[in-house]
Formats: sequence, C-alpha cells, structure tokens
Amino acid sequence: MKLVCPAGSLPALFEAVDNGADAVYLGFRDTTNARAFPGLNFSPRDLARGLKHARAAGCEIFLALNTYPTCRKLGQAFDAVDRASDLGADALIVAEISVLEYAANNYPDLRRHLSVQGSATTPAALDFYKQQFGISRAVLPRVLALQQVEHLAATAPVELEVFAFGSLCIMVEGRCQLSSYATGKSPNCDGVCSPPEYVSWSESAEGRSVRLNGLLIDRFEADERAGYPTVCKGRYRVDGRLMHALEEPVSLNTLDLLPRLTACGVTAVKIEGRQRSPAYVGAVTRIWRQAIDRLASGRQPAVDPQWHKTLSGLSEGSQVTLGPYQRAWQ
Repeated sequence: MKLVCPAGSLPALFEAVDNGADAVYLGFRDTTNARAFPGLNFSPRDLARGLKHARAAGCEIFLALNTYPTCRKLGQAFDAVDRASDLGADALIVAEISVLEYAANNYPDLRRHLSVQGSATTPAALDFYKQQFGISRAVLPRVLALQQVEHLAATAPVELEVFAFGSLCIMVEGRCQLSSYATGKSPNCDGVCSPPEYVSWSESAEGRSVRLNGLLIDRFEADERAGYPTVCKGRYRVDGRLMHALEEPVSLNTLDLLPRLTACGVTAVKIEGRQRSPAYVGAVTRIWRQAIDRLASGRQPAVDPQWHKTLSGLSEGSQVTLGPYQRAWQ
C-alpha cells in the first residue's frame, strides 16, 4: 500500500519526502487546486526544487488540478496541465472532464488520477472515466462506508486511493454549495471553502466570534481551540439548542482499518492537510509510514497506542473519528 502525503509549501514537501511518503500531492499558486489559500502552494521554481528532492528519494509528485474551471478559466487549467508535464510531474489529480480530456489528448503518457472532487462511487462511474479519459486511479469520497469501499475494490477497473487521516468532509466532494451560499464563491471553482477575504474575527465579553461574509458561524471561549472556520463546522441554534448542526470539528483517523483496507486491495492511503504546517506533515507521515511498514512485515500488534495519542493531538478539536467508514447498521 502506498502512502500519499500533502504539501502546501516546499518545507512541507521536504518533511513528507524525508519521513517516508511514497508520493506527495501539491498544487500551483492559483485556483486550479482546491487549497488556493494565500501563502500556500508552489511556484514553478519551488516545484522544480521539490521534484529534484523527491526524485532523489524515490518519491513521486502528484499535481492537484482538482477544481472545476469556469469557461473563463479553462485556459488557465489547460496551461496548468502543460506546466505540470513540462516540469515532470508523475501524475495529475483532476476532477473536471474537459481538463481530463485535454490531458489525455495532449499528454497520454502522463498518468491521470480522478480527484475526490469527481465523486465517483460506483464501478460504472469509474469505468466511464477509465474508458473516456484513461484514468489509472480514483480517489474515493469520504462519505463511503468501509463495506462500500471493499465492494468497489473488488470490482473497480482502476486503482483506488482513500483518505486515511485529516480533516473530515461529510459533504459529497465536488457538490457542496455551503460556501457559495455564504460568500457567492464556490469552493468547487475557486478552491477555498472559506475564502480568507470573507473571514473576520472579533473579541467581546461573549468570546471570540468568527464571521463569514458577515454571517456569524461560531463563537469560542477564551481557552477553546479554534480551527479554520467553515460553514459546515459552525455552531448554530437549532430548536433552542446551540450545537454543531452539520459536522463536529474532528479528524478522520483510519489507522485501525489499515488491515482491512490492505486486504481488500486499496492501492494507496492519503493524508489530508495541504493547509497544515510542515511539522504536522512530518509527524503524520512518519506515523503512517511506520504503520504501513509494520503491517507489511506481519508484526503484531499492528498499531502502536502511542501513534493514536500523537495523532489525536494533531487532529481538529483534538478528536478523531472513523466517520462514515464505520456504520454499525450496515
């Protein structure tokens, strides 16, 4: 099983590579990728340096071109494919079909992975993308139960990659409209769930409040940890109760599911977190490298309890969950 790790910066790429990633995924500094935050992502010069470092360690580089460009931005998306090929990326992670078609027609030897934003969850959908655009791998949405992943792994015509650790998205990726409702900007097109220019913080006797385009989405007490604010993870008053109405700020952690994911034939596990620090990337990569290697060697127990303790400290809200992977009723 391969370990695919995030890099939002060159230092983060070095941490991922040096701690045992089999592949690192990253994006250009524009809206062609779904983490288009200011200060993140790669210039061509940084990417060239990162590629050189990765090549020396036998690590691959995947370029995320995983937003849905509007007609006005199609040229930018096609140019990003050209740049990725010129720089020597090992694979593209793409969601939109015209970008997939452009890559397939112009760079047939450049591997194409279907992004999680493509939301392909059936063998028929995966077969369509393989037949039409020659994808070799698909990243599965985080809304599938483990049984569904196992069924797909037994029938899918392409390699499968699943999210293993990091921020949990309960929405069907590529379909969420919550940020569009609040800001008028789509995360699917503009690459950010909460565009920074719309986020504002204020202090008062009630606590630390955060607003998105003027809409109050959460309020934190003085000693309460505050993560990056998104509409889905805000707290709202519902029937007189103040609560996380849609999603609690927790991180997905599938460490205990590694044996089943390996047994069913999942090709790669993916760590979320291009917006996180290099220290986070290094620590998480190191633990997952050890876990995959221990499982491959047949050593028991497969999971070290200390790994869970460390990962919990790195998670959103210091909490982890199996999320939709674990559904007792199925």
